[in-house]
Amino acid sequence: MVRISEDLIRRRAEHNNGEIFSLEEVSLHQQDIERIEHIHKWCRDLKILYLQNNLIPKIENVGRLKKLEYFNLALNNIEVIENLEGCESLQKLDLTVNFVGKLSSVESLKQNLHLRELYLVGNPCADFHGYRQYVVAVLPQLQWLDGKEIGRAERIQALQELDAVRRRVLEQEAEYLEKREKQKRSGLKETSTMEEQEHPQINQSLSENQNGTHQNPESSSKAHTDAEDKEREFWEKPCAFTPESRLETHRHLEDKRRANEKEREKPKTKTHRTLITANGRVLNVNEPKLDFSLTEDENNCMVLDLHVYRHMDTSLLDVDVQPTYVRVTVKGKVFQLVLPAEVTPDNSTAQRSQTTGHLLLTLPLAHGQIKPKKPTVRPTSVTSNQNTKKEPRAAPGRELLEVDPGLAGSLANIVPKGKESSHKPLQLSQPHQHCGVEERPVSKDFLDDPEVPPLM
Repeated sequence: MVRISEDLIRRRAEHNNGEIFSLEEVSLHQQDIERIEHIHKWCRDLKILYLQNNLIPKIENVGRLKKLEYFNLALNNIEVIENLEGCESLQKLDLTVNFVGKLSSVESLKQNLHLRELYLVGNPCADFHGYRQYVVAVLPQLQWLDGKEIGRAERIQALQELDAVRRRVLEQEAEYLEKREKQKRSGLKETSTMEEQEHPQINQSLSENQNGTHQNPESSSKAHTDAEDKEREFWEKPCAFTPESRLETHRHLEDKRRANEKEREKPKTKTHRTLITANGRVLNVNEPKLDFSLTEDENNCMVLDLHVYRHMDTSLLDVDVQPTYVRVTVKGKVFQLVLPAEVTPDNSTAQRSQTTGHLLLTLPLAHGQIKPKKPTVRPTSVTSNQNTKKEPRAAPGRELLEVDPGLAGSLANIVPKGKESSHKPLQLSQPHQHCGVEERPVSKDFLDDPEVPPLM
């Protein structure tokens, strides 16, 4: 049973910033409410109240809603129109598809002087002979009945025939009430028999659960077939349109919904995935169904590129590198790959791309030799008088130049050895004749000043 609570009304008052004391309109339809309560205390200023498609059997606790103008109670279980005298501002009342069989209860609406529209279509009283004439004559303030306007001529004729029409209506009403009592008694008998049939089945199932007996697949399929047969029988069984049948249908749907929720809440038994067989063989597994590539680079390292989801958080990844296989757990799903060669887990690295989200594992081979990178050769050329030769650098930061063999002796004596040449100008040795270089005579007045830099 769903009760009208303050939290329910506050959630339905979002358009009023959650304030219920100043609420003028509230919609409580399709909430399986079985009783009207608390609204007349919490929402005194209500003007529009929607309570359609619930399980309300009686109109009550609305007499203090003095400002109520529109009251919608369609698709409920109401049988008598009552307790609306206090709704002084009521202008429209909707009782479509209820179970109002006591048509004389309409006379209680005489006190609602502002009532202009009334809907009783779909009720048992709407099938009475003289129903419309009776309502039009009894409620002079009414202007619309079941969506049809009441004309002046129709009202005059209804008032003239009121006595005869009332007599016929009361007779039909008495017949309906007698029939209704029989329906209630038969409904109680059917309910009791259904409960007696259900109890042994419940006790049997409880005893089986306590004893720990498990049904085999054949018995479970048979039980499923029996449940389908009972479901089909319930919906195909003819029954009268009564409040009891409507409640029974609602409870049946509610039980079915709860059973489905219990089935969903049950922990699903996951099939145990075999990662390593009993004889120690490691299997390849790809539960998350991710694309991957395994390559070997020039440094004797295997590179595993696993295409992990781009926007997935890295905390949901778990990497385990073993000498012969790699295992990556992605959101609880295992990706396992057997490696073609043994690797060193201690030297392995794992990196995540910030652009694509891919997981890159670098796995150095255990028995492989690391190949050093080949240095880039940068040739240096020096042009001599005879030939042009190119040789690579001997080492980074050190350069070697080619020298003409004929000048080797003169270049070797550029810096003379000994103490005498420390403060004297540099002197070249006798040049070779084939060079064609003449020696310049040195003046006697020339003084070698060490503070003056030599001329270039």
